[in-house]
Amino acid sequence: MNENLKLENQLCFPLYALSRQITTLYRPYLDKFGITYPQFLVLLILWEHSSATVKQLGEHLLLDSGTLTPLLKRMEAGGLITRTRSAEDERVVRISITDKGKLLEKEAEKIPSLMKQQLGMDDHQLAEMREQINKILAIACHKKKIEKI
Repeated sequence: MNENLKLENQLCFPLYALSRQITTLYRPYLDKFGITYPQFLVLLILWEHSSATVKQLGEHLLLDSGTLTPLLKRMEAGGLITRTRSAEDERVVRISITDKGKLLEKEAEKIPSLMKQQLGMDDHQLAEMREQINKILAIACHKKKIEKI
């Protein structure tokens, strides 16, 4: 068998498996809020910026509007966000965090340190790992944009 085709020699598999495991580690904390991991990511952006367009959220999260729209509708039904069409261009939908959504921020402040404990990593180790993963992600996203042209 070709060594390049062995699962153990692939970069994609450990990244995929790690992503699933990290999401699983987040689940008990997010279940307390009644939100999913993708909804948590949306809230992270809105806690920082208060509002964003669907397009901006998609750019930050690397998700298309077809994926975001149902997620945002559920968040709106849960009272965490509001969705408002732009008066100038009705294709543009602005997402704003509600007071209920803002209240979750205080509780969520505990999550990063709890995750760090579970992973047994310090700030330096996490920063190094995040930097390496972001480099790979930037290259992959750049290649994806080039291929679309």
